[in-house]
Amino acid sequence: MPLTNTQIRYYDSNVLRLPKDKRETYNAQVDRLITALRKKLKDQDKITIKRVVKAGSFAKHTILRKTSDSQVDVDVVFYVSGEKVAEETFASLSEKIYEALLKMYPNKAVEDFEIQRKAATVSFVGTGLDVDIVPVIENPDKEGYGWQFDRIDGSKTETCAPCQIKFVKDRKDQDPDFRTLVRLAKRWRTNMECPLKSFHIELIMAHVLEVNGKDGSLEKRFRDFLLYIAESGLKEIITFPENSTIPAFSHPVVILDPVCDTNNVTSRITEDERKEIVRIAEESWATANFASVEGDYDIWKELFGRSFKVEDAA
Repeated sequence: MPLTNTQIRYYDSNVLRLPKDKRETYNAQVDRLITALRKKLKDQDKITIKRVVKAGSFAKHTILRKTSDSQVDVDVVFYVSGEKVAEETFASLSEKIYEALLKMYPNKAVEDFEIQRKAATVSFVGTGLDVDIVPVIENPDKEGYGWQFDRIDGSKTETCAPCQIKFVKDRKDQDPDFRTLVRLAKRWRTNMECPLKSFHIELIMAHVLEVNGKDGSLEKRFRDFLLYIAESGLKEIITFPENSTIPAFSHPVVILDPVCDTNNVTSRITEDERKEIVRIAEESWATANFASVEGDYDIWKELFGRSFKVEDAA
């Protein structure tokens, strides 16, 4: 017997979705960090912070609550400009942010600072929150757009954080269950150790919505998400109505960034990873079908983990 929409919404509300009080706590913590960092960077250099945007899963409301195998992270995009900005590279921008953070938290109120490919990450001890601070050099000619740098290869990518938030909101307006399905797929990804990023899942789910529409139960639509990956092998180019041109890419998987035609968001997925993603999706689809026919919650736990539940314990 298949899972009902009510059961899946129960699982989403009570297990997956970040609770309102936690969201407020994290928001306040991030706001304090933004205010302090803005001041420190202003004191430190001739760089102007034009705007700060909370981005990523947190801003899109597709974030999962914290578990033992899933951190809560908030992306904060700092749009910078100023007389020195032309000579700035990501490495020097990150270094400035890193130095400012060290001055802000000398007593180790945070567990760790780490400079990654595209962000400086702050890990707070008390709440278990990770904040990724992403410096973006503002494009003064395009509202919300800027260039994001890669510390390792030096490349830069055009991005638009507000546009990406709007992309998910537009899908949610079209389909009220869109975010629920994304959270479901993200929980599956984490539990199955599937090498897909959250952004990839949002875009694949948006593509499946575009192709199949929003008819059918939530369980079937989740199975259709798995089926799409299994049947397509992620070999077809995925584009969106927001894209205007489709450049030629040579990567194993191509999913166009809906806010920037020249960016393939899956450019770092290798051929071996593509095969692994498809293998996991094929096996998961078969498991989900079996669980649906049998009406067996324990089989669903193979896909979503031990915390899967669709009703209160008696």
